[in-house]
Amino acid sequence: MKINEIFYSIQGESTLVGLPTVFVRTSGCHLRCTYCDTKYAYHEGRQMTIDEIFASISKYPARRVCLTGGEPLLQKESYHLLARLCDEPYSVSLETSGDINCCDVDPRARCVIDVKTPSSGECGRFKMENLKRTNSEFKFVIGSEEDFFWSEAFVKQFCIAENFVVLYSPSFELIEPRWLAEKILQENSIARLQLQLHKYIWSPSVRGV
Repeated sequence: MKINEIFYSIQGESTLVGLPTVFVRTSGCHLRCTYCDTKYAYHEGRQMTIDEIFASISKYPARRVCLTGGEPLLQKESYHLLARLCDEPYSVSLETSGDINCCDVDPRARCVIDVKTPSSGECGRFKMENLKRTNSEFKFVIGSEEDFFWSEAFVKQFCIAENFVVLYSPSFELIEPRWLAEKILQENSIARLQLQLHKYIWSPSVRGV
């Protein structure tokens, strides 16, 4: 697999926020979201075997692993890696863009699926098959009022909140968290406010394979 970096940090997103986690970031992404904060992962990385990846992960004390990107599911080896991580057993999560069918991902792995909003520049790429997968949660990055109401309509149209956790995250340094919090309250939204905790506690230099 082509891996951009492996590092130990605090989980900054999803319902697992705040937990010490080993992150495995794959290289490569087919999308170009306007708010992307990991453009360095578009191409940079080195080839590693699954055994080498496990050796790197085992250097850290955490029993939680998050496979992120880039877009991990562009590499077929990601499916094998996720299954093996679950076998160990680690508590495993996958961060994915939402426009690749996740139904073949090991059901023991928690999928954090991004639904691309209009301001992302990649709206309309979501694969509806992902609504059939259990053990998932759905994240919407909110970059404008249009994004908010678009997300509300999407959630209601497909009854997502009946079966899944729905996360609204303010686009970092573009939308004030307080504005989104007030919007959620004013509109009686069922979404959970999510801040990118890692951006508030770490500098970008705290990384390393």
